[in-house]
Amino acid sequence: MNARHNLPAHAPHTLVTRSPAALVGIFEPDVQLAIWQRPADPRIADYLETSRHGLGRGLRTTLDAGQCPGLGDLPDHPGRDALARDIGQLAELLGDLLDCPHIGLRLEVIDKAMCPRLHVDRVGIRLLCTYRGPGTEWLDDAAADRSKLGSGAGGLPDEESGLLGTGTQIQRVPGFAVALLKGSLWQGNGSRGIIHRSPAVPADGFPRVVLAADGVW
Repeated sequence: MNARHNLPAHAPHTLVTRSPAALVGIFEPDVQLAIWQRPADPRIADYLETSRHGLGRGLRTTLDAGQCPGLGDLPDHPGRDALARDIGQLAELLGDLLDCPHIGLRLEVIDKAMCPRLHVDRVGIRLLCTYRGPGTEWLDDAAADRSKLGSGAGGLPDEESGLLGTGTQIQRVPGFAVALLKGSLWQGNGSRGIIHRSPAVPADGFPRVVLAADGVW
């Protein structure tokens, strides 16, 4: 079953917007995923293409509110500052939304799917942005049998376990789009949370570069 690149116009439990201000919709009880669709920044895309063999393991750090990350360990090519500014802006956006003083960041450089099975994160709200490679794949609640998540799958692949309804298509967050994923630890969301997984990374397209950000109190 192939993931779709185009987002559905009105998927239940999902908010898709072209305005970052509309991301506050993630706080609506029924919304499990909010996606801000934005164009790719060619400076960042070109930087990651030029630097793809020298990105190492990426970056792990914690930022204070309004702080821009230091990317001195990444290759010094044009576009690195644009990437740092974008990461800083997304960290600030998440901090403002969650009203938290610090943001934990991971810039992951990935050559294979990190979490290849559909699952729900044990977090409150997490921000993801794929800068290079295929975006995060997700499944709407209306198309899933949650009893088949985790051990309920009986070891079978997602496409064979009964998790997916007949004719269900797994969706994909576009590159450079900003996704807010609500997890099971969000207040009142214990039996819910967006079902998602990491995509396979094409052999001719690695590494995949993904930013993950979480509030830190």
